[in-house]
Amino acid sequence: MAASAAAVEESAPVRRQRVRVPMRLIWSPCYQDVALSVYVKVKALGLRPEGCQARTETIASYLGLSVASVERGMTQLRRPGPDGVVELFSDRRTLPGGKGTSAVRTVRAMTRTEAFVWLPVAASEDLTPRQLRAFALIAFAQARGIALTEAELAAGLRHHSGKNAGQPISVTAASAVVDEVEAARWVTVQRRAGAQGRHRYIAHDIAPEARPEGGYAAVAVAAVASGSQESVSSQVGEGSGSPVGEGSLANEESSRTDSPDDEGAFFSSAVGEVPVVEGAGAVENPADAAARAEAGAGRALRAGGNSQPSPSKPETEKRSSRGGGSARSSYDGPQLAMSPQIYAVLEPVHLLLERVTSDFVARQIAREVGRQLREGTDAERLQHRLTARFAKVMLSEIRDPGRWLLGVALPRWGCGFQDCEAGVLWSTGKDCEVCAEIVQDKAAARRRAQRIEQGLCPEHGTRPGPGGRCVDCVLDDAIRNPAPALVPAQRAPEGPPRGSCGDCGARIVVIGRALEDGLCKLCREEAAVLGAAVVPAPTAPAGQDTCSGRDGDVPCGRKPLPSRTVCGVHRVQELAGEVA
Repeated sequence: MAASAAAVEESAPVRRQRVRVPMRLIWSPCYQDVALSVYVKVKALGLRPEGCQARTETIASYLGLSVASVERGMTQLRRPGPDGVVELFSDRRTLPGGKGTSAVRTVRAMTRTEAFVWLPVAASEDLTPRQLRAFALIAFAQARGIALTEAELAAGLRHHSGKNAGQPISVTAASAVVDEVEAARWVTVQRRAGAQGRHRYIAHDIAPEARPEGGYAAVAVAAVASGSQESVSSQVGEGSGSPVGEGSLANEESSRTDSPDDEGAFFSSAVGEVPVVEGAGAVENPADAAARAEAGAGRALRAGGNSQPSPSKPETEKRSSRGGGSARSSYDGPQLAMSPQIYAVLEPVHLLLERVTSDFVARQIAREVGRQLREGTDAERLQHRLTARFAKVMLSEIRDPGRWLLGVALPRWGCGFQDCEAGVLWSTGKDCEVCAEIVQDKAAARRRAQRIEQGLCPEHGTRPGPGGRCVDCVLDDAIRNPAPALVPAQRAPEGPPRGSCGDCGARIVVIGRALEDGLCKLCREEAAVLGAAVVPAPTAPAGQDTCSGRDGDVPCGRKPLPSRTVCGVHRVQELAGEVA
C-alpha cells in the first residue's frame, strides 16, 4: 500500500492552476459561500478552448456539492449585486429543430482597478464553500501584508440562514473553520508567532500533494485504488432540495462536458482536473483511451486524484438519440389535466403536443400558456403566433417537440412594448417603430464596423486625411461649433474726465470749479444763493448713523446725506420751508 501510494504521488501531476477572483464576491454579504466555489470552478472551466459547457450536475460532482447548492450559487451570480454588477452570464443554445445543448457560461471581465485575489482551483474542490471563503480572506491578507486576527476573519464569514442570517459568525466558529482548513493542509497556522502574540497564517497556492513534506494525495489515491473510498455526499448545510425555476432545461449536453459517468467522452486537460482511474498505477496519459474505458467505468473526474463514484444509468433512463424523442421517465405523480382553454389555445400545434412524451415538459407547456393568458395575452393572439411559427418550419426539422414549443413557438418576439408581436403591433397591424429603430441601429453598427475594418471614416465612409479625420468630419465640427464672433473692445471717450454731481447726481465734465466742489453749475449757483440767506446747516458729526429729523413723534431711522445731519426727505422739507 505504501509503495503504490508513493508511486502515485511521484507520477501525479501538480495542480497549479489559479484564477483571479474579485474581492466583492468575498466581502459582500449578499453572496453565499457556495457562490464563491461555483465562480472559481466555472471560471476555471471557461479557460478551456470550448469554454465552460459543463452541466450543473457535472460542476456539482467536481465541487462535491449538491445540484441544488450549485444552482443556488449560479442564480446569485447571474443576478445583479447591490452595485448592479452581474458576475455570471449563461447563454442557452437551441438548434433550429428545437434540440437543446448545454449552456455556455462565462464570467464578466474584471476591471483593472478593482481588488482581487488569486485562488487555486484545487482549493475549491478540496475545501467546503465556507472554508474556501476563509482561505480567500487569508490569501488576500497575506498578499497585502495584513496581520489578520480571528475576529477580523470572523467578520468576513456570515450566517446564511436562520434568525442570524447576514450576521458574522462567532470567533469560536471562525477558529474552528481555520482549524479545518489547516487540517486540509491549505493553510499553515503559526501560533502566537505574529506581532502582539497574534497567529500568523500562511496560505498555500498549490495543492497539498505537490508539497514535499506530506503524502496526502498518495494516501487518497491509494484508498481509491483499493476500493475503500466512500460515496461523496453534499456538504452539511447545503441542502438537497431543488428550488423552483433554477434548473436548466437542456436535455442534451456537449460530448466534451457530458455526465461524469460518460467515460467515452473526450475530456480536455482543463483547470484543476486530472483523470483518475482505478488501480495502483500512476495516472495514465490521454493516449491510453482504451485502458481508461476498461478500468474506469462510473468514475467522475476530480482534481488531485479524488474520484467520485457515479452509478451508471440504466438504458431506460439514458438520453435518447438524435433521431427520436425523449424516453418517458418513471413518473408516478398525478396525471396531467390540461384545462379546455389552454388546450384550445394549443390547437394549431396539437400534432406536436401529441408527440411530447414527458409529463414534465407537457406541464411546463401548459403553465407557460396559462402564465401568458393571465398576464393579458389574448388567446387569439397566442393561436396566431403558434400558427405562424409552425408554418415556417418543416415537421421533420423538429426533433424535440417539447423543447421547440417552449423555446421557439410560445415566447413572444419583439421589443419591450407589450403590444409588439415580432415587429408588428398586434392592435393596429402597423410596424413597430421601436423595432424598426433597433434594426436601423444594428445595421448602422454593422456598417460602422465594416468601415472601420476597411480603414474608412466610420461616420461618412470616406478616406481620412493625414490628420486622421476626413473632410466631412471637419465640416461637421465647424457647423456644430462655429468660431466665436470678434467683439470690438470698448474705447474710453476722448477729452477731459467725466464725473457725477455730488448733489443732484448729473453727469458733468470735471474741470474748473468742479474739481474743487464736485458740483454742477446749477447746484453751485443754488448753493451760493442759499448760503447767502441761510445759516449753513450743521454737518453730521463723526459717527452719526441716523437722521436727526423726526417723522411726527418718532425719530427718523434713515441714513443722513453726506455732509448733512438729515436724510434726503427731511432735506427736501428744509429746502421747501426756506423757499417759502
